Amino acid sequence: MRCALAQARLAGECGEVPVGAVLVDEAGRRIAEGFNRTVGAHDPTGHAEIVALRAAALQRGNYRLPGITLYVTLEPCLMCVGAILHARLARVVFGAPDPKTGACGGVIDAPAVAGLNHQTRFEGGLLAGPCGDVLKCFFRARRVAW
Repeated sequence: MRCALAQARLAGECGEVPVGAVLVDEAGRRIAEGFNRTVGAHDPTGHAEIVALRAAALQRGNYRLPGITLYVTLEPCLMCVGAILHARLARVVFGAPDPKTGACGGVIDAPAVAGLNHQTRFEGGLLAGPCGDVLKCFFRARRVAW
């Protein structure tokens, strides 16, 4: 999660909402990482999770990524949960909860839908304080600038 936090800080430095993601294989090796790029890329799908998933899929030569764990600093949204399920990730560990767009218990709990064709394990709260602080500091600075 500390590597995901470093990615989140890079996003903030680029003027993006500071969310970072890192994908790790079964042996604990980092295989891909990413941070939010929605503003700079003019891409509504440019969330950190999607950026990291695209990089890992290209590296692996396959959109399915079984056995892989995603560490992300913010609770994934519905779009990202959908991509995570399609990628067949084994596990997702997120930091801060997202009470506005979170889809892992924040606003809705998409992973709890038993009828989905793939079940990924989702766990929240790892380094939630530091992950939330990066976001709070970013938005506090933005409000002062406005």
